[in-house]
Amino acid sequence: MDMSYKIVRVNPENFKEHPQAICFINQKHKYYNKKVEWFREQYENGLRIIILYIKGEKRSVGFIEYIPGEYCWRPVNAKDYMFIHCLWIYGKKYQNQGWGSLLIREVEKDSTGMKGIAVVTSDGSFMANKTIFLKNGYNVVSVSGKDQLLVKQFKKGSLPSFNVNSEILDNHKGLTIIYSRQCPWVARCIEEIKPVMAKEKLNTEIIELRTIQEAQNTPSAYGVFNLIYNGKILADRYISTTRFTNIIRKEIK
Repeated sequence: MDMSYKIVRVNPENFKEHPQAICFINQKHKYYNKKVEWFREQYENGLRIIILYIKGEKRSVGFIEYIPGEYCWRPVNAKDYMFIHCLWIYGKKYQNQGWGSLLIREVEKDSTGMKGIAVVTSDGSFMANKTIFLKNGYNVVSVSGKDQLLVKQFKKGSLPSFNVNSEILDNHKGLTIIYSRQCPWVARCIEEIKPVMAKEKLNTEIIELRTIQEAQNTPSAYGVFNLIYNGKILADRYISTTRFTNIIRKEIK
């Protein structure tokens, strides 16, 4: 980590100058703007995005998104803690070089006065692995399937906990997708699989999580994407059209 770098705190006024802050999704895709709308809404609740630039690169190479725990868009009870939604370092040559740790430390600077910081990680795809947080002094406090809730405490007190609500699965008959705009890749995924749903003649209920309360009461730890069939979770994060087709033909057809 001997390269020169620049940290930028993104806000509703300057985000257009830093488009990669919107989850590295293409600006021309309509779900870029949907995430922008969500970002503006949640900025009032303390949502923040920090973006990383490295000398010699025209585009940013990483970002971290975080928010006070009571407003997090995950099924987690984390009041009085800061909560990290996402950490992403783009490009293999910059991974495992300390840049993710640098971004985590920036969040810690913004968490003065709080009890600590919480984050959900996963052994599966599309989420940060717990390893980087363990290296930075975080501890696993709860596990839900392949996902973990980690915490770094600054003050003694009650720990955050999962609020995964599997009981609501019984409310969904047939094929159901529950998602939120917090992740534009998830929202984009739904648009991509709609032609498959039409081809396979699937009658699918699509539900957008529109409030913090709804996002904190989902049936999977990632929360922002749930593909459900007759009360069973078939996928709980972004999937390709090929993966979706294979799931449908295996589980439904």
